[in-house]
Amino acid sequence: MLIAELKKRPMIGFCLMYPAAGIVERVGADWDWIWIDAQHGQLDYKDVLEAVRTCNLIKRPSVVRVPDHSPGNIGKYLDTGADAIMVPMVNSADEARAIVWAAKFPPMGMRSYGGRRVIDLWGRKYANADHPQPMLICQIETHQAMENAEEIIKVDGVDMIFFGPDDMAMQDGLKMEQKRPDGYFSAQLEKIAKLTKKYGKLAGSVFVNPDDVKYAIELGYRLILSSADVVLLAKGSKEASTAIRAVVDTSRNNSTDQQGGIY
Repeated sequence: MLIAELKKRPMIGFCLMYPAAGIVERVGADWDWIWIDAQHGQLDYKDVLEAVRTCNLIKRPSVVRVPDHSPGNIGKYLDTGADAIMVPMVNSADEARAIVWAAKFPPMGMRSYGGRRVIDLWGRKYANADHPQPMLICQIETHQAMENAEEIIKVDGVDMIFFGPDDMAMQDGLKMEQKRPDGYFSAQLEKIAKLTKKYGKLAGSVFVNPDDVKYAIELGYRLILSSADVVLLAKGSKEASTAIRAVVDTSRNNSTDQQGGIY
């Protein structure tokens, strides 16, 4: 169960944004958990289902970020058998309570029973209280959410708070293509770490470089997102093409010199 493992140790994760579960099959084992992004990624329901199945195959926990707060989407993606769902843009305790209502079975919530895959995997007992249940992760990523952070974190049924830096940076007028100043979100990260400890919850966010990961672990963050398919693909492609182009350009220049010009 993901929540039990996170209480023991921090876990580093990888984000899938392209609809290709083969990526998870190939590189997923390099990471402790897989974020399957159904909000901003290019995945539809069938892509998410295939990716969750692939996570099962490689024995890595799956965290599905759902597109929105709607009970229909929350229930549908929970029925894939994911280890956790992440709900974006949670700005108030009322929103958090509504999400709990949609994500948890009675008596805490009103999640609908009858998911095909979860029954196929675990039988009709999958909804029982003594059966491991998926984690519920709420994203705090706006000024309004930060103001309401303590009330959101206190909501019974919310298991983790995940700080989203990009939308917060946009609200501050920062450009997405530019590097943020060092320590820019330290106050927010420390506030969330303190409050999650106070109420016995878990904290997560995006930490890419080793120094930031070290800082996060010292604060008590446990779910750490550190890379993504698009990042590794773009970086690997650029490095490979640059190296090969250097050889091609050198060969072309040598050939031109030997021929005495290009005309």
